[in-house]
Amino acid sequence: MRRTIPDADAMESLGRELGGELRAGDLVVLTGPLGAGKTTLTRGIGAGLRVRGPVQSPTFVLARTHPNLAGGPPLVHVDAYRLGGAAELEDLDLDFARAVVVVEWGAGLLDGVSDSWLEAVIARPHGASGETTADDDLDADEPRTVDLLGHGPRWAGTPFSVQAELEGGRG
Repeated sequence: MRRTIPDADAMESLGRELGGELRAGDLVVLTGPLGAGKTTLTRGIGAGLRVRGPVQSPTFVLARTHPNLAGGPPLVHVDAYRLGGAAELEDLDLDFARAVVVVEWGAGLLDGVSDSWLEAVIARPHGASGETTADDDLDADEPRTVDLLGHGPRWAGTPFSVQAELEGGRG
């Protein structure tokens, strides 16, 4: 499923929508360049789950757990940018079964962790021309494209299913 997101408020709104669909044991992997909106999406997921905030990037602590204020699962927010591999992620001893785990920069680090995961691939143009701009433009409020790809049995039969995407593209 592909969504065009016009600004940061819409990215957070998408996260709230996703948060309402997620349950304990769900793994969400966020991929995209610096400034794409991964943390903004996670902030929205936290709001949708109704967890204690603020939800902000755990870059220097690597992982942060946000307890649920409504009796649901906690949110475990991981920033894997500084991790050297899957073994270092495993060393964090995350509770994948009883929490919703969102991993920024997690592509390629989660093999074998779960048989199902939701991948959000965020594409961000750099400037109206599509050219790369200076780092201080990373927070620019430009449209993004988000591909939501559900892998495995948890996402089968949902609009996020990779299989549904493949079948929808035929014809």
